[in-house]
Amino acid sequence: MVKEYIYAFLRWIDSEAGMENLQSGGFEKTVDWPRILPFVLLHLACLGVIWVGWSPVAVWTAVVLYLLRMFAITGFYHRYFSHKAFKTGRGWQFAFAVIGNASAQRGPLWWAGHHRHHHRFVDTEKDVHSPSQHGFWWSHMGWLTSRANFVTPYRYVQEWTRFPELVWLNRFDTAVPILLATGLYVFGALLKRAAPELGTSGGQMVVWGFFISTVVLFHATCTINSLDHMVGTRRFDTPDTSRNNALLALITLGEGWHNNHHYFAVSARQGFRWWEIDITYILLKLMERAGIVRDLRPLPERLRSG
Repeated sequence: MVKEYIYAFLRWIDSEAGMENLQSGGFEKTVDWPRILPFVLLHLACLGVIWVGWSPVAVWTAVVLYLLRMFAITGFYHRYFSHKAFKTGRGWQFAFAVIGNASAQRGPLWWAGHHRHHHRFVDTEKDVHSPSQHGFWWSHMGWLTSRANFVTPYRYVQEWTRFPELVWLNRFDTAVPILLATGLYVFGALLKRAAPELGTSGGQMVVWGFFISTVVLFHATCTINSLDHMVGTRRFDTPDTSRNNALLALITLGEGWHNNHHYFAVSARQGFRWWEIDITYILLKLMERAGIVRDLRPLPERLRSG
C-alpha cells in the first residue's frame, strides 16, 4: 500500500513511474485519490479569484489561452494525432503538441490512444466514457480519475512513438502546465511593476490565465464525451449515441458536430454543412494557405450537400 502511494505521487511528475503496477491491477471505476490530488487542487484554486480579484488584462489572457489551447486540442490532439486528418512538419507537430499539453489534458499519445479506443468500442461496455454505459458523471470526468485509464495505450499509437520528443512530452506531461503557470505569474508580476494602471498581479494572472482558463477548457472538452452523446440531433444513423450540438460546437471550436464526426471520422472538417460553424477547420484552412499544414482530408462529395 505504501509503495502504491509513493508511485501515485511520483506520477505527478513522471506519468510512467511504477507503470507495471498499473498494468497488472484491476482498478475499474476506482478513483486514485493520491494521483488526482493536483486535479482537485486545480479546481479549488479557481476560488483564489476571491482574493486576487479581476482585471481586463487577466480576463482576456484567460480567454486567449482558452481559445489557443482549445484549438491545439481540437485541431492537433484530436484531428491530427488521433485521426491523422492532415499532415504537418515535425517542428509544427511538436509545437502544437506542447500547446495542447499546456491544457493539462495529459500527453498527446495518451489522449490520442484513448480517443482511438473510444472509436473502436464506442458506446459499448469497453468504452470508458460512454454515458449510455456508465452514466453522465463517469463519462464526463470520472473515467479520468481511475487508475485503469491512467496508462497510455501505446498499442493504438505506435506510429507516434518514433518521435522521442512526443514520448518525452507524454511521459512528463505536467512539465509544460507548470511552466505555463510559472510564466503567467512572472508576467503578471512584471505588469504590476511596469504598468500598475492595468490592475493585475502575478497571483491574479495565474488564477485567471491558468486555473480558471484551464478548468473551463477541461470541462468544455469533456462535454463532447458526455453531453454530445446525450443532447442534440442525429443526421446519420451511426451505431452509437453521438449527436450534433451547435452550442457545444461553438464552445469547442467545432467538435460539437459529433454525429458528423462519428459518421466520417477521418475528415479534417466536422461541420458538414455551410451553416455548421467549424472554427477549427477554418483555422486549419488558413494554416494550409500559410504552408503550416497540408493535405487536409476532405469530405466525400456525397456528404457535401443534401
